[in-house]
Amino acid sequence: MSATEQPSRASSGNWFANQPYLLLSITALCWAGNAIVGRLAAGHIPPVTLSFLRWSFAFLIILPFAWRHLLRDWELIRGHLGIMIVLSVTGIGAFNTLQYWALEHTQALNTLLLQSAGPLVVAVWSLLLLGVRLTLAQAGGVLLSMAGVVIILMHGDLTKLSNIEFNRGDLIFLVALAIFGLYSVLSLKRPAIHGLSFVAFTFGAGAACLIPLFIWELFARPVMQINTANLLTLAYVALFPSTLAYLCFNRGVQLIGANRAAPFFHVVPVFGTVMSIAFLGEHPQVFHFIGFTLVLTGVFVASRKPQTA
Repeated sequence: MSATEQPSRASSGNWFANQPYLLLSITALCWAGNAIVGRLAAGHIPPVTLSFLRWSFAFLIILPFAWRHLLRDWELIRGHLGIMIVLSVTGIGAFNTLQYWALEHTQALNTLLLQSAGPLVVAVWSLLLLGVRLTLAQAGGVLLSMAGVVIILMHGDLTKLSNIEFNRGDLIFLVALAIFGLYSVLSLKRPAIHGLSFVAFTFGAGAACLIPLFIWELFARPVMQINTANLLTLAYVALFPSTLAYLCFNRGVQLIGANRAAPFFHVVPVFGTVMSIAFLGEHPQVFHFIGFTLVLTGVFVASRKPQTA
């Protein structure tokens, strides 16, 4: 490799790491299939087992790239061990375990609907913990994109909302959503360490906090069978909604803040719908385009940098 090629690649990497909208879009794309995969795994992989193995494998994937940064940043991590443990337990251990548990008792559609409230949950935590209020534009953008999500998921027939039945799985997911909102806001208080150090520590600590529950589940429920479908599920959740998505999400929040990043929750069902059209042979309808337009417009409005006087 020539000397001129090295700066070019470095600058390319720096450009990518400083594109919050691209990073958060990749996050939404990776998370789009997680509710579907989690629903398919229900009954085949117990929720704690799925969460524990997901983060254990994600930790092993990221460690070879992160260990030098971890060694360099270890003193800073030790000095902020409290917040790092809280972030590991909330964003890694608790949220995903509760999400998979919820999907044993509810439909993926319900969780996608409830997930549209994510930006409002983040806004409440931002106000309580940081004193940061949604601007009028952000609030309007959140509501606009939420309307788009509902139109897409209801296939343009809002009367279907009255036919949706919520159950204990939905309540569990609401708790999970509140926990992830807390993680999103608290991640702004993380120490100034490398992104790879942050995800490696939180992945490892998040998996470790699940060990007691994992051992309990091994005796309380049928053990996961080792087969192709389950192994492919574990590979997907470890690589995409874990390793890649969390690297992108954490960096995106770091760049533009939790309130402006949260509207990208609404892009998740948009990507899910696009994937259904592309891979499952579903046909695009007028309501798809109306919903997409509302979601993308709302996200654009809500995630823009507030104008300063």
